[in-house]
Amino acid sequence: MTETNVILFVVGLILFLSVLASALARFGPPLLLIFLVCGMLAGNDGIGQIGFSNVPVTYFIANLALAIILLDGGLRTPFKSFRVGLQPALSLATIGVLISASLAGAFIAVVLEVSWRYGLLLGAIVASTDAAAVFSQLRSTGVALNERVSATLEIESGTNDPMAIFLVTFLMTAIGNDAPFDVASIATELVQQFGIGIVGGLTLGYGLAWLVARIPLVEGLYALLIASGGVMAFTAINQLGGSGFLGIYLVGLVIGNQRNQATEHVFRVMDGLAWLAQAGMFLLLGLLVNPTQIWADAIPAFAIALFLIFVARPAAVWVSLLPFRFPLREQTFIAWVGLRGAVPIVLALFPLMAGLPEAQFLFDIAFAVVLLSLIIQGTSLGGMARLLKLEVPPEPTPDAVFALEGVRGSDYQLVACRIHNASAMSGADEQALQRMADIRVAAVARRGRLILPKPGFRFALDDLVYLIAPAPLQTELARLFQGETRDPVTQPNRFFGPFMIHAEAPARDFAALYEVELEEAEANLSVGRLVRRRLRRRPVTGDEIRLGAARLIVRELEDGVISELGLAFGPTPADAEREAEQI
Repeated sequence: MTETNVILFVVGLILFLSVLASALARFGPPLLLIFLVCGMLAGNDGIGQIGFSNVPVTYFIANLALAIILLDGGLRTPFKSFRVGLQPALSLATIGVLISASLAGAFIAVVLEVSWRYGLLLGAIVASTDAAAVFSQLRSTGVALNERVSATLEIESGTNDPMAIFLVTFLMTAIGNDAPFDVASIATELVQQFGIGIVGGLTLGYGLAWLVARIPLVEGLYALLIASGGVMAFTAINQLGGSGFLGIYLVGLVIGNQRNQATEHVFRVMDGLAWLAQAGMFLLLGLLVNPTQIWADAIPAFAIALFLIFVARPAAVWVSLLPFRFPLREQTFIAWVGLRGAVPIVLALFPLMAGLPEAQFLFDIAFAVVLLSLIIQGTSLGGMARLLKLEVPPEPTPDAVFALEGVRGSDYQLVACRIHNASAMSGADEQALQRMADIRVAAVARRGRLILPKPGFRFALDDLVYLIAPAPLQTELARLFQGETRDPVTQPNRFFGPFMIHAEAPARDFAALYEVELEEAEANLSVGRLVRRRLRRRPVTGDEIRLGAARLIVRELEDGVISELGLAFGPTPADAEREAEQI
């Protein structure tokens, strides 16, 4: 083999083995941890004996990979998430990062016996979280969170990087020039980073979305058009002095919510590109590190990691979410999700490239903190969500969705749904779908045969039914064909209670029926408005209040307004928390 072939073979082999090893993620270890360990094993201190120390190349590839990952994250974030998650996420991404960095910096300065400037620099490096890694781990554990928690974490993952990057670059400049901190320049730089990032991201996002919807391309090229356009937006915003990371996340957000026949193909391709970016970046970061040196710094790194997990992040979450009335269980979980990932390692490359004294030491400590965070927090996210009772019934989804080619502006899609054992559709005919307007059965796949239904045709268990339906009816169709599950945790009737109440029902009638005392102002409300008033925060599915012996649980919302409630009786795991909050 030539040298080029050897290099390509080794790269392919490492990536191939890492992807195979990712199957272990379902048993606990986060995917990012697996890729990092594979890179470390292939490095100079591992069995691969690959000597790699090119920091500029690593920095370039890591920035490109992070841009692709954030673009993909934006593509998959619906605008409706911003209704409940934008304000708390921005608070976490700014105030929260600042508090985490300050507390960690003070602790580091004492523990490592370094100057307070270096302590703050390392604190800023490890202050940023990687919620994208959290969601890949939660998906592998099968945990569905309520919308308030999931939306807050999703948006935080796309917006917390600019603050950490700003703090690191500012502190490096202050250390290099030995200059005092200037509050005015800090504020100006922050406004510039966020302002140009937001304006540039939204402007370029809408422009790229307009182009994607109108230019005819081969199916597989749409994703490459969006990825290349996103990277150009990332670099342009950086060049203008804004936050490219925030900008490319917003580019993805805009395009992902401008759905058309092109974007349906993009999601499948971008998913692969994002996984490739994550795998390549963490393998490369693993190659760059020196495991023996990390072992030598294990004790201070362990102390810093524990301080971040149990002190700095919880304090930052509590202060940041104070105005938004998050329940204590949700605050605890969001604090636990302060998972460190790629960004702290990439930020630790900044001092190396700038040639700051002790830069290698900062990098080794940051890498060790990330490694410990992935081990301690990353392997326990699913269990923590279950322990805190934050699971909600997962939203049913069709087995497959296909765009209707050649129909511009159409809201119709080809939806495939399989008939499950608990579904009322088993044995029913097409008339069972008449309550939903504009639904047409296109075909049915049964035991490997394709059937075109005729009048009198009846569906059977395990049929895969292809329907032409409006996009907004996807969830309702999936729920109809899936039926009630038997899962003791997530079965809707067990979670929401055996009875259902319309939100417009008078609260006075409900109180009289169940012998509940209400204030006169509350008695004149509907049940839905009563729940909203008692919650004192924007409701999401799974929120509940207690009225006497009854529990009213939010079951359905329409445009953020409660439309259906579940009714249950008996104790709830959240009762102790509510009593503590009232005290």
